[in-house]
Amino acid sequence: MNTYGHTFRISTYGESHGPAVGAVIDGCPAGLPIDLSLIQYELDRRKPGQSRITTQRREPDEFEVLSGIFEGKTTGMPIHLMIRNTDARSKDYSHIADKFRPSHADFTYQQKWGFRDYRGGGRSSARETAARVAAGAVAKQLLATMGVEIYAYVSQVGPLRLETPYQELDLRQTDTNAVRCPDAAMAEKMYDFIDETRKKQDTVGGVVSGVLRNVPVGLGEPVFDKLHAELGKAMLSINAVKGFEYGSGFQGVEMYGSQHNDIFYRDGERVRTRTNHSGGVQGGISNGEDIYFRVAFKPVATLMQDQPSVNQEGEDVTVSGKGRHDPCVVPRAVPIVEAMSALVLADFYLRNQACQPNLAAQSAVASE
Repeated sequence: MNTYGHTFRISTYGESHGPAVGAVIDGCPAGLPIDLSLIQYELDRRKPGQSRITTQRREPDEFEVLSGIFEGKTTGMPIHLMIRNTDARSKDYSHIADKFRPSHADFTYQQKWGFRDYRGGGRSSARETAARVAAGAVAKQLLATMGVEIYAYVSQVGPLRLETPYQELDLRQTDTNAVRCPDAAMAEKMYDFIDETRKKQDTVGGVVSGVLRNVPVGLGEPVFDKLHAELGKAMLSINAVKGFEYGSGFQGVEMYGSQHNDIFYRDGERVRTRTNHSGGVQGGISNGEDIYFRVAFKPVATLMQDQPSVNQEGEDVTVSGKGRHDPCVVPRAVPIVEAMSALVLADFYLRNQACQPNLAAQSAVASE
C-alpha cells in the first residue's frame, strides 16, 4: 500500500511528525542526468508556509540523496530521497489523542489497525506528498528527454471557476501568484476568497486542472491498466481528492455521438484528431493529443472551530481546531498533481520500452 508503479516504482515512507519523510525510486534507467536543483524547485512549490493562505508550518523541505545518483547521473540502483521534518509541533495534537476528528482518517485508521499515530494524522497526513513530489521531479526529468511537458494549475476555488480553455492560457504564468492560477484577475479573486474563508476560521475546496503535452502515442495497457484509469488512481490517492474526470468528462453526456467523436485526419507524418473530447486517450491508450483532466479537492477537514464528535470509547466529545492547516489545499496541490502525472507517464513509458525488444525478438524468430 506504500508502493506505486510497475517498472518505474516508488515507495514512500514517514509520518507527519516523525523524523523524516522520503521516497525510494526503483526502475529508473541508469545514466539519466539529474539536476538536483529541479527536485528542490518542485519541493519548494509544495512546501508549507508559502503565503498567508497556506499552513504556517515552517519546513524548508530540503532533501538528501542517500543512494542512486552519482556524479550527476542515475546509477540504475534504487534512488533514495529523504526530507527531514524540522518544525513538527506534536503537542498541538495531544487534545485529539483519543478523539476522532470529523472527515479525517482517525476513525478508519483506528478501526483498521487498532492503533494510530494522532500527531498530525501520522501517515494519513498530506506531509507524505512531499516524498511524491521529490520522486515526481525525477520522473519529470526522464520525460523531458522525450519532450513531454506537464502542467497543472488551479482552475476553481469554491464557486470561483476559471472558464477560459487551457489552450488560451499561458500556463507558464501559473507560478506567478500564490494561488497558482494562470489568469491574474481570477487569481486575485481566488486569493481574496481563500483569505476571507481563513478569517472566518473555515476552509474551502477547489479544482486543479492538468495538461500533459507531447505524450508519445501508445502509452497505456488494455482492459485494467488503461492510461486514464491509472491517472485517476494516482489522483484519487492524493489527500482530499474527491473526484477525477478527463477529456469531456461529465459534460460529454450532454453531447450526441456525432458531436463527441474526434475525427481523424492526416497532418504530415502524424495522424491527428480535429477535436479532443477523448482527452488524448482512446481505448485506454494515449493517441498523441493533449491529455487534459480535472481533479476535485474537498475543503480541508480541520477547522479552527469546535465540532461535535466521539472518542475511542464512543462517548460524545467536542473536537477543537488547533494546529497549522491550509484554508484551501489547491495552491499547494498543483505540484503534487504534476508529480503523480509524471510518475504515471514514466511508468508506462518504461513498460513500453520493456515490451518492444520482446516484440522485435519474436519477429526475428518468426522470419526464420
